[in-house]
Amino acid sequence: MFRRNAALLEVLLVHPGGPFFQRKDDGAWTITKGEIVPGEDLLRRAQVEFEEEVGVKPPGNWIPLGSIKQKGGKTVHAWAFEGDLPGSFKPKSNTFEMEWPPHSGKRRSFPEIDQAIFFPEKIARRKINPAQVVLLDRLRAALER
Repeated sequence: MFRRNAALLEVLLVHPGGPFFQRKDDGAWTITKGEIVPGEDLLRRAQVEFEEEVGVKPPGNWIPLGSIKQKGGKTVHAWAFEGDLPGSFKPKSNTFEMEWPPHSGKRRSFPEIDQAIFFPEKIARRKINPAQVVLLDRLRAALER
């Protein structure tokens, strides 16, 4: 999701929930994403993941941004759309469960994302996973056409 505030482009990024990302900031934020099953429609999966992770049904016209491969080997297929969040917005993401603390035998539930914030493009470039910066380049190029 992106929005235009006067001449400023702002991009919605999400911060992963859970203990591993608790103290990580620059380079840890991401676009919403999730796992696909073979044969699944990629755009539809992107729409579902946005709604599951942010808690808001995504509106609008979707701009294809192509695919990237992240450091760990995961391929991310991305789209963008223009929109905004309500003023009273608080993320309502799905949760995941994991053993925490490690080797304790105890399982805890954590939100998939713990924050969703619009960042000005310049700041978003610092916050986003480095492999995803090219998606911001592609969005900028698409908007300038």
